[in-house]
Amino acid sequence: MKLLDSKAAIITGASSGIGKAAATLFAAHGAAVVLVARREGPLDSAVAEIEDLGGRALAIVGDVTEERTHKQAVAAARAEFGGLHIAFNNAGLVGAMKPLTEIEPREWSKVLAVNLTAAFLGARAQIPAMLEQGAGALVFTGSFVGNSVGLPGMCPYAAAKAGLMGLVRGITADYAAAGIRANALLPGGTATDMAGDAAQREWAAGLHAMKRIANPEEIAQAALFLASDMSSFVTGSALWADGGNAAVKL
Repeated sequence: MKLLDSKAAIITGASSGIGKAAATLFAAHGAAVVLVARREGPLDSAVAEIEDLGGRALAIVGDVTEERTHKQAVAAARAEFGGLHIAFNNAGLVGAMKPLTEIEPREWSKVLAVNLTAAFLGARAQIPAMLEQGAGALVFTGSFVGNSVGLPGMCPYAAAKAGLMGLVRGITADYAAAGIRANALLPGGTATDMAGDAAQREWAAGLHAMKRIANPEEIAQAALFLASDMSSFVTGSALWADGGNAAVKL
């Protein structure tokens, strides 16, 4: 069963990791996907892989901290795919890892710009297109960091990811009655470039009740649920896809 037939989706941070896995999965379920990221080569490769499997995809090379990137992605979805039904605002950045008093203001601002302000800019561009058709689903990639725990050296990242929950609830208050759903996806540790080396991944695995970290495809499946009509009465919520991290601390 294809869950996203006749839908168009924007996915940011789509050149690798969770974003690429979600783009591939969404396309396999019938969506036409607009992939957004800064790295042109990996982004073009992701588009080619989707097209080789019979899917529809196009690339927008741009910085998610810039308003024009999101406007360009929305314009492309409308022009090439006839509208916009889904937005997976997934791009993220861990940033400098050190105690709070050692964080420079520019380092703080960079992390919040990529993880939080970019989500605002995305939603601000995406929601009007969704309102035109009377429905839409926005999904934002948060984290267990900042929502269930704080980790040493990750204060800016934690603050930004916690802030996404406020954004989700605000969008719900403003637009749920107009058919727009907004939810946060809160992954645990995931085997992406952001997960660090083997030692760091092993340490992260120990934080989870399942004693492992996720594959990107597992997180993409949770994103598919929130993006599809299977979650038609779910909005303003957080979906934990964290291997039991928030439930237990062992």
